[in-house]
Amino acid sequence: MTERGDVPGSFRVRVVAEAIDRFAEGGYEATTVDEIAAAAGISRRTFFRQFRSKEDVIFADHEQLLDEVKQYLATDHRDPWAAICDAARLVFAHFQESRDLSLRRYRVVQLVPALRDRELVTVHSYERIFIDYLREARPAESVLKIVGYAAAVTACHNYLLRAMIRGDADATVESLDAALADLRKTYGFASGSGTDQEVVVAKFPAGTPADVIAEAVRRQIETNGR
Repeated sequence: MTERGDVPGSFRVRVVAEAIDRFAEGGYEATTVDEIAAAAGISRRTFFRQFRSKEDVIFADHEQLLDEVKQYLATDHRDPWAAICDAARLVFAHFQESRDLSLRRYRVVQLVPALRDRELVTVHSYERIFIDYLREARPAESVLKIVGYAAAVTACHNYLLRAMIRGDADATVESLDAALADLRKTYGFASGSGTDQEVVVAKFPAGTPADVIAEAVRRQIETNGR
């Protein structure tokens, strides 16, 4: 049984971890809800209050993450294209923090066709959130460009996420940031270009030293970028 102190997150994530352990040990089809509930130290009724089925429990932390992504995108963002990348980074960082749990789930999911199908639906849910957000934030932008960008961000994220889970040392948050920065350049959404271009205008008294001007402009750019 997974030690509870090693399971990050909430009560729901702990139950997810116990369910995945039971599936790994006894097989998905053979494992019952009662066995999962007993391993997690909860009643069958509590299980069904939190989860609709065995299939739901294995992806419960994804559901929680989807809500977090929606909440993040609901706040004000100066650059919606960058906000999508930041949301993808949030998801990657979550699963990197809980890599052991993610790896155990990955191994179980690969053995069960129904779970693989459910995983595809979950992945599409992230992409759908990105598309809906961008269409509202940039209504004048081409829908096809928005769809292509959201799909590309999701694909880059998922490729590196799976590599990280499998133990690839090069699949890091930094490599994700670099890939998404390149993607933004490809689509013309790099910082300081295209529709998100911003010019900093400043006035200084004649004779102001160049290093003072440079420092003031640097601070203003950092402030605008927050």
